[in-house]
Amino acid sequence: MSRIKIVLPETKVFETTLTVRISDINYGNHLGNDSVLSLMHEARFQFYKSLGYPDELSIDGVGTIQVDTAIQYKGEGFHGDAIKAEVFLGDLSAKSMDLYYRLSVENPNKLIALGKTGIAFYNYTERKVSNMPDSIANTLAKFKG
Repeated sequence: MSRIKIVLPETKVFETTLTVRISDINYGNHLGNDSVLSLMHEARFQFYKSLGYPDELSIDGVGTIQVDTAIQYKGEGFHGDAIKAEVFLGDLSAKSMDLYYRLSVENPNKLIALGKTGIAFYNYTERKVSNMPDSIANTLAKFKG
C-alpha cells in the first residue's frame, strides 16, 4: 500500500502553540485524526490574523476555501499537550496557495503530524473561485524572498 509522504517547503511563515483539549481525544485515548485537521485549521486562522486579516472570509473582499488536504500521522498527542504548530508556504498561483504544517509536542520534542492544505481564494457572494488579492499576494511573495 502506498503512503502519503509530505515534504515541507523551506519557507516557514508562522508558528504558534496550541493545546490539546479533552474534546480532541478519541476512543484510543489520544489525539484524534479529525482533531489534527482542526489544529491545522486553527494554525491557519492564526496565520491570517498575524497578517492583519480578521478571519478567513475577509481577505480584501474575498475569502478562502480549502480544496484539498493531506495528513501524514507520525506520533501520538495527549490531553494537555502543548503543540507547536508551524505553517510553511508552498506553491502560489493566481488563485491559490499551498500551506504545509508541522505539528509537534514541544516538550519532549516529538513529531505528531505533517499536513498540507490547498487553499483557493473564493468569492462567497458569487460562489466561485477568485483571484488572490494583490495585498496578500505581495505579502506572501515577500516570504518567498
